[in-house]
Amino acid sequence: MIIMALNLNNNNIGFSQNTFSLEELTTATDGFSDANFLGQGGFGYVHKGVLSNGKVVAIKQLKAGSGQGEREFRAEIEIISRVHHRYLVSLVGYCITGAQRMLVYEFVPNGTLKFHLHDKPTMDWSTRMKIAVGAAKGLAYLHEDCRPKIIHRDIKASNILLDDSFEPKIADFGLAKLLLDPALTFQPEYFLNRFSVCNFFCCSYVDPAYASTWQLRDSSDVYSFGVVLLELITGHRPVDSTQSFLDEGIVNWARPLMERAPEDENYNALVDSKLQNYDPLEMKRMICCAAASVHPSAGLRPSMSQIVRALEGNMPLHELIVRNLDASR
Repeated sequence: MIIMALNLNNNNIGFSQNTFSLEELTTATDGFSDANFLGQGGFGYVHKGVLSNGKVVAIKQLKAGSGQGEREFRAEIEIISRVHHRYLVSLVGYCITGAQRMLVYEFVPNGTLKFHLHDKPTMDWSTRMKIAVGAAKGLAYLHEDCRPKIIHRDIKASNILLDDSFEPKIADFGLAKLLLDPALTFQPEYFLNRFSVCNFFCCSYVDPAYASTWQLRDSSDVYSFGVVLLELITGHRPVDSTQSFLDEGIVNWARPLMERAPEDENYNALVDSKLQNYDPLEMKRMICCAAASVHPSAGLRPSMSQIVRALEGNMPLHELIVRNLDASR
């Protein structure tokens, strides 16, 4: 599916998603009650709701601070609403009431990858592999099949939701662009005022090239996805103060191990010690994908479609590290 860019000078834009009143969403969430509270993140607060037609949804109240006017906001919503993919959370509609803005999404019932990987009993290998492949396909769709392309900007385990079958769905794509003033997006002071220093720098999801240059490319999403792969492989959090070897982050710890493991075909130093069984060939593929994704040079990282092919065994692993000649990445 190709998403066409919108012309903001056209006064006849037709919006395809539903609009909701504040009253409707207040009723749906029982007054945004604590009982329906699902969580909060860098972009806002999320409540579970039931619409008048019985549809269960997740309603995100966006934090104040968008530099966009209402028309530009609606145009960005129109772009997001046209994105439909098996591995992406679908936008159902939105609400604008004064300065307050809310987004209504399909409800994904089984929580986040972060919760199931780090706060629940051990996730088996086949489930981890299924999540990696599905999330990679969703991100590849955003980068390569949408026009304009959508760079997520906030890929992490807590933004990968799971359904009852543990199929992944990527959440929050497009929100960074909605909430950040386009004229200020890449200024460090502006960005860090909206995302805590801890969350932005210390959690190891952020591409060092982006953190130093403030030039955003899809290779920054690839880096963040590589960190998620490392979580799936190792069972470790990106940073863990209780583990001294993770003080500098999972990437710095894992990088030398990833260089040796595929050659030696000995993955014990990397693999989650709680995993009872795993497919060695699939593990090799995921380790090679993770290593390529977090390559220090952004131009040498693979595209997400290459990662999909490599994870599925449809691409030679030595081709993952490629010099990217496309300056747009």
